[in-house]
Amino acid sequence: MPGCGKCGATLDGLYNQPARRDTCPACDAELHACVHCRHYDENVARECKEPFAEVPEDKESANFCDLFQIGEGMRRDSGPAKDALLSAAEALFKK
Repeated sequence: MPGCGKCGATLDGLYNQPARRDTCPACDAELHACVHCRHYDENVARECKEPFAEVPEDKESANFCDLFQIGEGMRRDSGPAKDALLSAAEALFKK
């Protein structure tokens, strides 16, 4: 089910790709933006897993990317903090 990559809301009724100016009904974010794409990943180079994409600087505004595919709407800032993950890894491998 497609979802908003900013607020995590489920986008009921959106079974196809959003138009360039479609917005999320919950948070009013522009949906044809990198943060909502299934190729978006903060942990890879240029924050895009698609090697042939021309990645824009602004990942939250609507763009004209032809490789855009709406994602599942994972809320990216709701997971464990990076510091907490590093502390857990250090504790795991501590001698």
